[in-house]
Amino acid sequence: MRHVYWIGGGSGAGKSTIARRLADRHGWRLFSTDDVMPDHARRTTADEAPLLHAFMAMDMDERWVDRSPETMLETFHWFRGEAFGLIVEDLLRMPRETPVLVEGFRLLPHLVQPLLTAPGQAVWLLPTPDFRRAAFRSRAVPGEGFTARTSDPERADRNLAARDDMFTERLHEETARLQLPTVTVGLTMPEDELVERVSGVFGL
Repeated sequence: MRHVYWIGGGSGAGKSTIARRLADRHGWRLFSTDDVMPDHARRTTADEAPLLHAFMAMDMDERWVDRSPETMLETFHWFRGEAFGLIVEDLLRMPRETPVLVEGFRLLPHLVQPLLTAPGQAVWLLPTPDFRRAAFRSRAVPGEGFTARTSDPERADRNLAARDDMFTERLHEETARLQLPTVTVGLTMPEDELVERVSGVFGL
């Protein structure tokens, strides 16, 4: 896995944008873990990924309205590392002559660390709450998005925001414990600067 680089982090941190810019700049292959989630869900069984299959059986209110943010965090399958092995399987099937840049929130530090030949192959982007909320506001279209399909979109959005704040804090604690590189992403950081900060971690 020496040819693989990783960008993990909290939701709304700009992982996809930064990864796409770096992949384009250096001619690398880009692997978005978000894009393969439906395929990975189909490739698992309930025994292999019980939280994923329980989530798939819920209706929209059960997923986003009825449960507390704490319960949502503790039981969200991707946050628990379910099907991470399928990411590794996909990467191992790719040609190794071209570096691969993997990005997504599914890249949990304790799962990625054993795959690194050096800490500088991976970085986690940790958005401040203000940055993440601004990012989601800029993307939001009134009446659209999956929370709009619940009976109480405002509550669903609040639950989701609280869950994601806690997830980002968990990433902060885990990367600190494992001594893995991070970049804090705030409202005052231009996109170009973030690209260069990540490039610096990778030694590019």
